[in-house]
Amino acid sequence: MVVHPDPEKLGLSPARLARIEPWMQKYVDGGRLPGATTLVARHGKVVFCETRGYGDLEGKKPLTLDSIMRFYSMTKPITAVAIMMLYEQGCFQLDDPLSDFIPAFKNMRVYRSGSGDNMITTPATTPITIHHLLTHTAGLTYGVENQGGVPGMYKEQRTDFYPNDGPLPSVVDRLAGIPLEFNPGSRWEYSVSFGVLGRLVEVVSGKPLDIYLKENIFDPLGMADTGFFVPDDKHDRFVSLYQCTPDAPLVLMESATDSPLMGPVETLSGGEGLVSTLKDYFCFIEMLRRKGEFNGQRLLGRKSVALMTCNHMPGDLADMGQPTFCETTFEGMGFGLGMSVLVDPAKAKILGTPGEYAWGGYASTAFWVDPKEDLTVIFLTQLIPSSTYPIRRELRVLTYQALVG
Repeated sequence: MVVHPDPEKLGLSPARLARIEPWMQKYVDGGRLPGATTLVARHGKVVFCETRGYGDLEGKKPLTLDSIMRFYSMTKPITAVAIMMLYEQGCFQLDDPLSDFIPAFKNMRVYRSGSGDNMITTPATTPITIHHLLTHTAGLTYGVENQGGVPGMYKEQRTDFYPNDGPLPSVVDRLAGIPLEFNPGSRWEYSVSFGVLGRLVEVVSGKPLDIYLKENIFDPLGMADTGFFVPDDKHDRFVSLYQCTPDAPLVLMESATDSPLMGPVETLSGGEGLVSTLKDYFCFIEMLRRKGEFNGQRLLGRKSVALMTCNHMPGDLADMGQPTFCETTFEGMGFGLGMSVLVDPAKAKILGTPGEYAWGGYASTAFWVDPKEDLTVIFLTQLIPSSTYPIRRELRVLTYQALVG
């Protein structure tokens, strides 16, 4: 990764950018993160790119710029791009019913109360559309252990799109047999909808999701290290996953040498299934920043990127959303197609610019693009859950305070 020798020419203070390094080191030295990588770019030129700590604490394996990590929900923007590529080819309209392509979702019902034979449901007032899936307004949710209602059914039916939940068609069909949490379009709730969109890519394109993404996104953008598992010849670059628990801040959750991602997986999740690297994801984000084109390869027209990165909510997420776990704040934040969109920095109580788009992953990874400032930031680590520390908000302060021109 080539770093520009004079950030000041790009409007950033080198001395102020340098404040990011001790911040990263403090998290690592304090035993709160196993390792951390931060990239800051302006006008497409990298002005800061540093890594600290370990990819594997037990083996003292350093985290490097080419370490392969679990990107979890940062898979979602990639799946959104795949959907928009098919949309541009005239394969569907965004307001088309999902059941036109996956019939199992026809005549959905909405959960009201009870369970088993005593469960009460009512017919959905509107069909799920592709737009509902892209904006997390489809009535879907995530599974929760030891909880009743719809989240409990997700766990029982194994519909969270984990690596070994079964072939993608069967997972989606099981999901379609579970009542919706709410009527489509009536509210926002973070969900498995991008797992369903991954299956939609397969149905419409006629290709398995992994093959479609490789041929149409990864290969054109040069994302050689991105996929649904880590190939044998790259195992040494894969890192371990850690969890913060009440008893210890860093507990090994999944070793790099004992992970289901070390070989082909059964479930190709368009919502959280990809592993990738800093370089690869920067190529993808550059394509979005450049309005659909990177390295001579155009994936989308500029108007499609503009549609993806504008707010599709009537206000912010607080107006429609439920206070459940997700990768963004609700106040002052809207949502586009596969990513959040900042609506009001004052209401969100963060530094930023209206119109910037972003998303993160369960292992505390994150990115954002500020089109007005032409600024790109990527942060990578491997700690779950992503709500453990205010990393993203702190990095925003450290990044924006370095802007001087």
